[in-house]
Amino acid sequence: MAEEKREIFAEESGERIDALLARKVPELSRSAAQRLLKEGRVLLEGAPVKKNALCRAGDRFTLSLPALEPPPLCPQDIPLRVVYEDGDLIVVDKPRGLVVHPAPGHPDGTLVNALLYHCGDSLSGIGGERRPGIVHRIDKDTSGLLIAAKNDFAHQQLSAQLADRSLSRQYEALVRGDLRQDQGTVDRPIGRHPTDRKRMAVNERTGRPAVTHWQVLARYRGYTHIACRLETGRTHQIRVHMASIGHPLLGDGVYGAPCPEKGLEGQCLHARRLKFIHPRTGERMELEAPLPAYFLDVLSRLGPEIG
Repeated sequence: MAEEKREIFAEESGERIDALLARKVPELSRSAAQRLLKEGRVLLEGAPVKKNALCRAGDRFTLSLPALEPPPLCPQDIPLRVVYEDGDLIVVDKPRGLVVHPAPGHPDGTLVNALLYHCGDSLSGIGGERRPGIVHRIDKDTSGLLIAAKNDFAHQQLSAQLADRSLSRQYEALVRGDLRQDQGTVDRPIGRHPTDRKRMAVNERTGRPAVTHWQVLARYRGYTHIACRLETGRTHQIRVHMASIGHPLLGDGVYGAPCPEKGLEGQCLHARRLKFIHPRTGERMELEAPLPAYFLDVLSRLGPEIG
């Protein structure tokens, strides 16, 4: 079986090596890290590391990670809501609950499988074998607009627009509580949570810059309907940023209330508008996906708007 070599760096002293590995390597659980240590797959200066060893600041470990061969991607006839399509790109309105690309626990039944069926071989290879054509992602329980490239030229041009922020993404969300200001900006770095590898968090020490602009659309008793515009595209950015200012998204059991609210499991978040420059024609594209039924249903449960 082929192996993948990774370098793992310890920033501070006193953390157990198995905890460090589980935090730094997303696909490793604590118990899986302990198995690798027991098998001698973790080295420090060429010598195997004991599973109960403590890290020292500056330690650089070499991890030999067995590479599991993923199953081949198969086209699947999954309905797509196509908002726009031409020979260079396709924009779809992704329903909530649909995973964007195969990952552990979701080997198929994803948007990528649907795109392979719809587009055939005409998807960019830049995203790799598991993410062909995928220019940007949205979470499983986030609905709305997502763009995929049909060739490498389009993919490169669109990725450049993501980098220079000329590709604009606007979301709508329902958050808990009353946002007293009508608009604001959250400018706080986001990185992996220091103790929970499955979560992201505001992390001033190791996080990457992240900026979210928000504006109130409507207020309800105990909840606020907002629009959010991203300057950056960090994982779970809106969810983390709004939770960090005391207004987690309604239904978000990871960063907000642990129990479902208003009959909704999963965050109430919709990618409403997408603006970009067409990679080949130079035309300014502005696309919109109306609020889906689940979002409108929750709005109807919140009662009348307040001041």
